[in-house]
Amino acid sequence: MSPDPQADLARIRAIALALPRAAERVSHGQPVFFIEKGKIFAWFLHDHHGIGITAVAVKTGGEEEQAMLIEQDPDLYYRPAYLAPSGWIGMRLDGASTDWEHVADRIGRSWDMVAPKRLLEMGR
Repeated sequence: MSPDPQADLARIRAIALALPRAAERVSHGQPVFFIEKGKIFAWFLHDHHGIGITAVAVKTGGEEEQAMLIEQDPDLYYRPAYLAPSGWIGMRLDGASTDWEHVADRIGRSWDMVAPKRLLEMGR
């Protein structure tokens, strides 16, 4: 687990809430970030289901993209319990060093996948 999950959450919160119409709430005991009508684009996961990982989960294009990401970097990406079948991928925040620009890019892509068309047209 991350030595400072609250610092990781603060960084995820800053990235996610900087996106248009983003908000935060708790769901299933974990902070989630969503836009209008409750469309979730990021989950902060700390010891989710007791697996000892601190991560952020973001949307992907589906199982093929999940598999490709995990194959490319299995130390970073994993299939989070209960979320993976719906197209989510976990990104570990508890590794030796976190590439926060990469994390921000994946959170932004996830936002793009759930944002209503009119928000997408406004840009992020």
